[in-house]
Amino acid sequence: MPTQTQIPITTIRFPELVLQTRDGHKLRGFFGSFFQEHSPLLHNHFEDGSLRYAYPLVQYKVLDTVPTLVGLGEGATLLAQLFLSIRQIDIDRGDGTTETIPILSKHIEHTQASIGMSETMQQYRFVTRWMALNQDNYHDYRQRHDAGKLAQLTRILTSQLLAVFKDVGLWLPPDERILLTLDIRGEHLTQFKNQPMVVFSGGFSANVTLPDGIGLGKAASRGFGTIISE
Repeated sequence: MPTQTQIPITTIRFPELVLQTRDGHKLRGFFGSFFQEHSPLLHNHFEDGSLRYAYPLVQYKVLDTVPTLVGLGEGATLLAQLFLSIRQIDIDRGDGTTETIPILSKHIEHTQASIGMSETMQQYRFVTRWMALNQDNYHDYRQRHDAGKLAQLTRILTSQLLAVFKDVGLWLPPDERILLTLDIRGEHLTQFKNQPMVVFSGGFSANVTLPDGIGLGKAASRGFGTIISE
């Protein structure tokens, strides 16, 4: 049998609020501050200000205009515990003002999901842009031809999947490896921390089982790289 594990996942949605996909970082900023005394998992910073370098177990995103929080593992438990305390959201409007939005409706879903290897190839689509590259490997990417670029991105995504497995406590035996076919539909520019970054649309097929709604790649905590199965 393929190596798999079960993890708890909590998804909180605010269906009456309408935001833009790019507002994911604003949700992270608000909730990271709002919950900062509870756990570094909620904002990926420790008390001394240092970064938590690991897969984000709490993610903030806007999916189809709906503000959404996704928690995995310990993050799922934290979101479930804090659900009732969410009564408003303060959103930075980018012009020096902050809008306080009362929460009149919120939905929570708490489930167990499988994650790990699959006996068959599974199809996934990025419903938000995938940020694959960082400053270190972007220059190398630009020097490659099309086939080389695809090969590099395939290796990066494979590494990202292995990192997710590791951070939810799943280790693959030597005789199991990820087989992955990447389908890049477009290359785009976006602003990230006031810097232009390359992001990608498309999807992939792989012999892995992943929960819908989780993010992959750089800035997954801010909503980038969110996947759904097809």
